[in-house]
Amino acid sequence: MNVFRFRGAIEALGAADRALLFDRGSTARSDAVRERTAGIVESVRTRGDAALRELAHELDGVTLTDLAVPAAACDAALAALEPGVRRAMGRAARNIRSAHEALRPVAVEVETEPGVTVGRRPDALRRVGVYAPGGRAAYPSSVLMAAIPARVAGVREVILCTPPDRATGAPAAIVLAAAALARVDRVFALGGAGAIAAMAYGTASVPRVDRIVGPGNAYVAEAKLQVAPIVGIDCPAGPSELLVIADGSARADGIAREVLAQAEHDPDATVVVVTLSESVAREVADAVTALIPGAARQSIIQAALAERGALLVAGSLDEAIAFASEWAPEHLLLVVADPAGAFERVRDAGTVFLGEPSSVAFGDYMTGANHVLPTGGLARVYSGLSTLDFVRWTTYQRVERAAAKRLARDVAAFARAEQLPAHAAAADFWAGDSGRGRGTES
Repeated sequence: MNVFRFRGAIEALGAADRALLFDRGSTARSDAVRERTAGIVESVRTRGDAALRELAHELDGVTLTDLAVPAAACDAALAALEPGVRRAMGRAARNIRSAHEALRPVAVEVETEPGVTVGRRPDALRRVGVYAPGGRAAYPSSVLMAAIPARVAGVREVILCTPPDRATGAPAAIVLAAAALARVDRVFALGGAGAIAAMAYGTASVPRVDRIVGPGNAYVAEAKLQVAPIVGIDCPAGPSELLVIADGSARADGIAREVLAQAEHDPDATVVVVTLSESVAREVADAVTALIPGAARQSIIQAALAERGALLVAGSLDEAIAFASEWAPEHLLLVVADPAGAFERVRDAGTVFLGEPSSVAFGDYMTGANHVLPTGGLARVYSGLSTLDFVRWTTYQRVERAAAKRLARDVAAFARAEQLPAHAAAADFWAGDSGRGRGTES
């Protein structure tokens, strides 16, 4: 039984199949999603908390008297965590903090010529909004991945929006526990496009933020794009995706488990395996087929693989890497004899896992690298979430008096060439001695 929609040699992919396999970003932006999201965003912008309460009742089936979740509820959720889960989350938080502290942006200054200094200083944003999805599953890991780097970058206030559960009327306890662990300042029981609009525009209850980060469904992704003109967002993100490159050194059962792990996220997830021989492809297909019946999320896995799963054969490692660079995956797993050598030739991937033991699951939770990553081919131009997303750069420049005199003539000539005589005059002021006493030496 073939569980993958696309099967065969890369070079044999027809134009239609290739287009469908590559065009995984546009499916989330259907006209229906766009129009429905626009209505929600406008309603929240104009009606604030009243619209949010109506959306919670309509979409989540809950009646919210207070949109905010008490801090005590987050602390209680953390205290009530099962010890093994608390240990794992604490370890993940420490590794995320360590990795992002090491990669924190630093000020840079350069003297472009004697007496002329140009620099850039990273200044932390004042307030950031984190979105953590709900629905099919709770994602406390997304809270840690977004809030901890924000704290490391020096953001003054971090707020979290996450959907309430229909049964309890409150967000998932494990998400609240993660909020306490990551030192989130305020939590709101809000989900979907409404939560994004609330953070973008602000309401009586929800403060307006400088940037919104975190994954979500098609409506969340669309809402972030629609509010992007007025608030910063992270990379546009859609359903999870994985590309595995495997040579003869790979174990088929290990690859099969990576396939199932990514496919269980969402029926819209995309998983592609590129092998270097037909025999390896057959082994992977058999291993995946054998594992699916025992999977807890079997129906989701089957739907994802049947719609967007691919098991392809490349004629060489060069062809496989070229395909990966063109496809630009969120996650790229290199299960080859020389993963470091292969990595040197890789471009355009959200994050790369080098070698068979480097399971994507480890990166999802525990290595410290960020799992909020570009999807839909946007790894060509976007990077994964990091402390860079939580700062803006202030550029500064300093010109000493002697340097100003040396710059003046060429700047004035340049300005006159652009027919900006006042610019030229401003430069000419420093050409001779007329500027003496008007400033101080730097």
